[in-house]
Amino acid sequence: MNDVTRLSAKGQVIIPQDVIDRLQLAEGEAFDVRARGDEIVLRRLSKGPKLSIDQVRQNLRAIYTHKGPPIPIEKLSWSPDVDDPSLDS
Repeated sequence: MNDVTRLSAKGQVIIPQDVIDRLQLAEGEAFDVRARGDEIVLRRLSKGPKLSIDQVRQNLRAIYTHKGPPIPIEKLSWSPDVDDPSLDS
């Protein structure tokens, strides 16, 4: 469901709390404001704390973990539709 907010006399708009919570917005965050037709678009400029390369690698490994025996490097680029002769007609 869409939330409704109003423009104050000072030109301020309140972002609904559920949106703040969902996007984990913090006080002082900066936004890019654009008018698109009759719409107002707010785009967050900072998306939270910067992660180090090691933190990004750790996060990706937690998501994409191979569970099985090691795969030889030759098999990593193998494609069944190109490299399997039994599929040729």
